[in-house]
Amino acid sequence: MESVTSAGSTHALWRPGVGLSLWFTDSDGAPTATPDEASIPGPVADIVSGRTLRRTITVHGPGEGTVRQVASLTLGPAAATDLLDAPGLPSSGELGYYAYLAASVRRFVSAGSVTPALAWSAGSWSNRWAPLPGIPWRAWMSGAVSAAPPVVIANGGAEAVADFCREITDHECRRRCDGLSHGVFRSSLVRSLLPGSDDELPMSSDRASAASTAWQEWADGVRENESALVLRLHEPEYPDDDDPYTVPDDRWRLQVCRRSTDGLDVPIDLHRLGPHELDEVTTEIAGAVRAFAGLSRAGHDRATLDFLLDTDLVTDLLDTGAEQLGRAGIVVLLPRTLAAVTPALSLRGRTGVGATVERSVMVGLSEIREFQWQLAIGEDVLDDGELASLAEQKGGLVRVRGVWIRAEGSALSRAAEFITTQRALAASGHPADMGELFGLVTGGADRLGVPVTSVSGLSWLDEVAAGGTLTPEPLDTPSTLAAELRPYQHRGMEWLAHLASLGIGAVLADDMGLGKTVQVIALLCSEREAVAADAVVDRPGPTLIVCPMSVVGNWEREIARFAPHLRVMVHHGPGRARRDPFTAAALDTDVTITTFAIATRDAESLRTVAWRHVVVDEAQHIKNVATAASRAVRSIDARQRIALTGTPVENRLEDLRAVIDLVNPGLLGSPSVFKARFAESIERERDPEAARRLNAITSPFILRRVKTDPTIIADLPEKTELTVRANLTVEQAALYRAVTDDLMQALGREQSMASGDEGHRVRTVLAALTRLKQVCNHPAHFLGDGSALLRRNAHRSGKLELLGDILENIVADGERALIFTQFTAFGEMLAPWLSKVCGDDVSFLHGGLSRTARDRMVAEFQDAAGPPVLMASLKAGGTGLNLTAANHVVHLDRWWNPAVEAQATDRAYRIGQTKRVEVRTFVCVGTIEERIDAMITDKRALSDLTVTAGESWLGKIDDDQLYDLMRLRDEAVGE
Repeated sequence: MESVTSAGSTHALWRPGVGLSLWFTDSDGAPTATPDEASIPGPVADIVSGRTLRRTITVHGPGEGTVRQVASLTLGPAAATDLLDAPGLPSSGELGYYAYLAASVRRFVSAGSVTPALAWSAGSWSNRWAPLPGIPWRAWMSGAVSAAPPVVIANGGAEAVADFCREITDHECRRRCDGLSHGVFRSSLVRSLLPGSDDELPMSSDRASAASTAWQEWADGVRENESALVLRLHEPEYPDDDDPYTVPDDRWRLQVCRRSTDGLDVPIDLHRLGPHELDEVTTEIAGAVRAFAGLSRAGHDRATLDFLLDTDLVTDLLDTGAEQLGRAGIVVLLPRTLAAVTPALSLRGRTGVGATVERSVMVGLSEIREFQWQLAIGEDVLDDGELASLAEQKGGLVRVRGVWIRAEGSALSRAAEFITTQRALAASGHPADMGELFGLVTGGADRLGVPVTSVSGLSWLDEVAAGGTLTPEPLDTPSTLAAELRPYQHRGMEWLAHLASLGIGAVLADDMGLGKTVQVIALLCSEREAVAADAVVDRPGPTLIVCPMSVVGNWEREIARFAPHLRVMVHHGPGRARRDPFTAAALDTDVTITTFAIATRDAESLRTVAWRHVVVDEAQHIKNVATAASRAVRSIDARQRIALTGTPVENRLEDLRAVIDLVNPGLLGSPSVFKARFAESIERERDPEAARRLNAITSPFILRRVKTDPTIIADLPEKTELTVRANLTVEQAALYRAVTDDLMQALGREQSMASGDEGHRVRTVLAALTRLKQVCNHPAHFLGDGSALLRRNAHRSGKLELLGDILENIVADGERALIFTQFTAFGEMLAPWLSKVCGDDVSFLHGGLSRTARDRMVAEFQDAAGPPVLMASLKAGGTGLNLTAANHVVHLDRWWNPAVEAQATDRAYRIGQTKRVEVRTFVCVGTIEERIDAMITDKRALSDLTVTAGESWLGKIDDDQLYDLMRLRDEAVGE
């Protein structure tokens, strides 16, 4: 194997550590130092031209015992590569062989089958690119060495060939990194792999040796996890329809192939395998069966090594087997015609569907009596016969219209079975009800594995399916409304009107202070103007507003202010009308306002009126569906119910379900169904997919805007929230320690008695918690002994001392403050002292006051000449009131529910506020107040979805945790 011309031959030999040596023989085969340039290959002649071959090398063979001294010219890796890539080089002889090696190495480099490796050479370590020693490389090297010319074998053999390939690999990789700047990389290891770098690495021999070993172990790991075995799956072969004599074979062929040295997957031919190769192949097949045990259930083709699989086993292969085989280094190739599809359900109404109804469609789809489910794959809708066939084919791999398709989780079969069942139910007169149908439209993929992608001919359901929400028609601001609506309030009015036109219940859940009341009033005005424009004689039915006692006066004043033409009746007090007189009076007015308590007592009278709207303000008050008030309000029928709440989720997701169920009964199912489907996975596991599904179902019926929205924040002044930390006095600290000591002793006694009453333990802990709050407020509050707030003109409470200083500055600046406490007794105790501090009477608004007294306090405070400070209990003053005269809010003690405290703050921070609002929250240093204040940050982040219910969790933690939470820290008492 040599390059022969009439005048002589050209020879090449790679010498490790030296390079590619070229030497020549004359026509007699004798070595020559003066080759005939006209008779040697052009690229070689260009190199030799004008040069003298002075270096003598020793060449062994090719004959046995033959050793010759020949004159040569040696080329380094770069020059050798250029020569071997040059056109006109012979394809035979040593030069052709080395050119073949270089081209093959380049293919491995292009495939990324390379790795960095450390090498010891000439007394130093260097970092080089090296081939990845996998099966393809080893198989190719074996063939390349076998094909080497005799002179190559005689001079270094396999090791010389491997050294040449390593050098060419390093050279080619560095060439491809040309253009990368050394300065970009901080690592000397990376820089040493770039062209033009100094190969020597600045590391100790021990470190370099360890690194070299690590690279080798990694390469060995690659070798261990690979296989030359390739399994190719073929679909079953079905005869043509016009060939009735061929019996179809429903089995899939898993063909056994091996990856060849050139990367092709070649089916194994048993007749061409030698004993050694057959042993290798059968060993690898046994490994495949161990990796995917399902192959042990497969049939076998006697003429080959191929597996024969039924459709269920192919499904297992697609679901898990291919991945398991891949981890074992065995490649599985699937048919190109095997399509992975995402089927889609559609819902279509038939003729006459979608008529308007006069009651909430959420009660049931009474007007949608005929609708049809359809299943589509791509744009093809399946007919009845195909659906029936699909319903019978179990598993994720099915044949439709002659094509095998795959849908995850048997989705196609499940969907087809669902449609056939639904059609059977419809035929028997039992179609899906509203809650079930709407749940399928918005979350069908959850139940069926197949999404509902289109709904048509079913009125408003079309809108929800298309965009996930209901898009209202634009409306003009009512001319009879004596208010200028902000853009988001106008959108709220349009949204309420659109849902009202469809008879759908609505939850308006804007942040407190964003004007939910005026949006409802605007809706009522708009509806009356629309009736007048259509020249309809009968006006819209009356509206019932049910709300807490504290906001009855606010509704009455707001309607009188913004819509004085509306006739209003307040249904409250001992002289209120009942039964027939009430019905007549309600029908003769536009708006009736009543309280939750009165609605409970007079539910029978309220049910006699055909209400257009029932508006439930502060709807979170009846979140417990078992209460008498909740049952009474839910029993009052109306064309539409509207729930107003600033906190649709106060403590748990059941609150959200209760509010949605109030306006759209049955939409989210019963409490137990809702808990199993949504609440547990969201509250406990923070499952984002469950939250997404819940949002998809509820979002069309909830409109929530928060004060941080860019479209709203411009309408509000800046708000600053501060945590004011107060130290305990010595007296407070002593009382605090006494309470915690008593608690731990009580818990110890319970444990020794082994009472097992968990409820009693919770009550014990919560009672101690209340006492600790009282201690942090003031010793006199805890002791309840009527003692003075100050002793010898000195403060007994760190909180009150700071509060006095803050209020003096507020009053001096001509500003006004709203102070909240959760304790009525503490508020009554503070009011006289605050009056002295402020130089003006300070009123205390709480639940024990009459409606008239509450309204008077609010009106006096809102008056420009009103008192500088108003104190309120958190429950009575925390909702429904407009107290924008205050631009300072003080939370003197904590309710420890972010949603409730935010409602209270929003009495002042709401639309109509023009001044910067400062919110101060008092906590005592080193006490349980400070530690739970830190926890509230996390709780506040969850309040849009769910928070831990109340404070009951404190009673469920173990004694050590409880003591650590409640114990008094050293920093609690000031100097």
